Amino acid sequence: MAQEKKAGLLRRTSSSKKPLKEKVVLMYDEIFTDDPAKTNPRFWDELFLMKVNLEYLEGKLESLDGDEVMVVKDNINSLFHHCVLALEEEHQIKVVNALQTLCALFRGVHQKNKSATGFDIINMLVGFDKAELRMKVSHMFSVAFGELFQKMNVFVFQVTDNISQNTILEYVMINSIFEAILQIVSDVSSRGQHGYDAVVLLALLVNYRKYESVNPYIVKLSIVDDEPTLDVSMQYKNKEEENHGGFFSTLTSMVGNMFIADTEEKLSVQTNEAILLALYEAVHLNRNFITVLAQSHPEIEMTAAPVTPIPTTPTSLGTTPPSLDMMHNPELPLDPNLQTSNLLITFLKYSSIVMQDTKDEHRLNSARLCLIILTCIAEDQYADAFLHDDNMNFRVNLHRMPMRHRKKAADKTIPSRPLVCAVLDLMVEFIVTHMMKEFPMDLYMRCVQIIHKLICYQKKCRIRLHYTWRELWSALINLLKFLLSNETTLLAKHNIFQLALQVVSLFNMFITYGDTFLPTPSSYDELYYEIVRMHQVFDNLYCMVLRVSTNVGQWKEPASKVTYALVNVRAIINHFNPKIESYAAVNHISQLSEDQVLEVVRSNYDTLTLKLQDGLDQFERYSEQPKETAFFKELVRSISVNVRKNVSLNTLSQDVLLKEFSSIS
Repeated sequence: MAQEKKAGLLRRTSSSKKPLKEKVVLMYDEIFTDDPAKTNPRFWDELFLMKVNLEYLEGKLESLDGDEVMVVKDNINSLFHHCVLALEEEHQIKVVNALQTLCALFRGVHQKNKSATGFDIINMLVGFDKAELRMKVSHMFSVAFGELFQKMNVFVFQVTDNISQNTILEYVMINSIFEAILQIVSDVSSRGQHGYDAVVLLALLVNYRKYESVNPYIVKLSIVDDEPTLDVSMQYKNKEEENHGGFFSTLTSMVGNMFIADTEEKLSVQTNEAILLALYEAVHLNRNFITVLAQSHPEIEMTAAPVTPIPTTPTSLGTTPPSLDMMHNPELPLDPNLQTSNLLITFLKYSSIVMQDTKDEHRLNSARLCLIILTCIAEDQYADAFLHDDNMNFRVNLHRMPMRHRKKAADKTIPSRPLVCAVLDLMVEFIVTHMMKEFPMDLYMRCVQIIHKLICYQKKCRIRLHYTWRELWSALINLLKFLLSNETTLLAKHNIFQLALQVVSLFNMFITYGDTFLPTPSSYDELYYEIVRMHQVFDNLYCMVLRVSTNVGQWKEPASKVTYALVNVRAIINHFNPKIESYAAVNHISQLSEDQVLEVVRSNYDTLTLKLQDGLDQFERYSEQPKETAFFKELVRSISVNVRKNVSLNTLSQDVLLKEFSSIS
């Protein structure tokens, strides 16, 4: 009996025994109850030698209620202060553990106070009385050890999916880290490994509440002139390396690594969206970047594959671009066998891959962003001048989608032409290959608008571009044919009259002004030949828009606009068709050849009457607000989610950070 009681006592003692806490957890508890240095002067030295328990520290912060937070605010300030001090330690383990602790502090405090302003959170972490001093220390650290700080920045700034709800960034808007980011990417040794993080971080900062208030990062990015050396801190002025590049050089390098060799291999679409966003912001905001698009350098031929696979990890994205001396040298080698390239060629090739498959949402976003970038380029006078420069010819091997109804392109030498030809080829390729059930109306509109803007420039500057215009005309007519064949299905989702009007307006541009920019008189004859040859499509389009415009409904007005736009096309058809039939009857020919039809066309221009239509060479310039606002908000959210996945707490493990830290020294 006595033994049973003893056994029961033992069991009760055993079951009530609390599990032992690891030492670092006990030290965290001390921080939140009192000033631990009072009883142990070496407390902070010992803390940062301990392996961080991120989960416990974050949970501890989140578990505090409002009153408790105010009670321990000074303790949190003290922890933050000692983390910053530890960043200046020579002991690598201390620096790494301080970094991890800072990340846990930022995330824990933000999760606990999602509705708080950025200033409230900074006050809770740092204390306003000491915030400036500690941010300056942290800023100095960012210059000296940018690689590790970059990881912390990207993680800290991604505490929410919607970056505009991350109130911590309000403080970063006032206390800019723009120069620190540029310092990281301007140094070859650091940008090769961590340039990706820097560029993505800057792209995200540019998009913080950009539609609600003045964003200083937009202003700063818009005036960057890509000086190779940025004197961010006098402390490091004497450590400048000769082989420096800037933000533009880094971005150029990254876009060059967005290719994929095997069509069976999936694109790392989220990663590319981030880089494309950075490219878009550079093109859209900074006119200086347009000149970077045109900088030529020798192209390195690859025998195994025409393109380079996309790295699967962000840290492997950065590669050293061609030397700046070569890129800026106007006296490029004149070896006819040496193909030159530039960022725009790289971008066009990449776009031709991305735009092949738009069924996936991420690829659709990438394709849309590629077309928006091309829209900005097509509107820029300097870019247009470069695109059309007959003395700057390039061979651009765009990727073509395999299709059953067209023969596989035979291997042949691609002609060397002005780059605008490659842009037009890309637009034609998209038009031909995306007439499908899930019709990407938005992308088609952008394609046709890009073509229109390029032709407006040619008309304005009287540039007679030697291009196979018939391929473009054929693609546009087939597009109209597709719209007619799928009228009911498409009208349930899209305003097809808007697209039809854009296409017909393009033909009106050629009809009205073609004599000023088509390469030869015979090209103008061929335009009329194509219109007459495919007259059934235009006749059917007229019947359709006339039917819709005479009935009451939502499409009455847009259909009426197409009816009016078809006036000259119908005049051409009604003028030449009877004359062609008469020529065939007089000469007893059942079917005329192309040359015979062209002869009839040339002989009957004089009696053709056309109406002059206003505004054909006018277009609405690209504006991000308000039309693109929803797209960019969702795109930034998608990128933000992906960055959070890539830069997780796991990637901030002590082993990984120590390995990276050792590579810096």
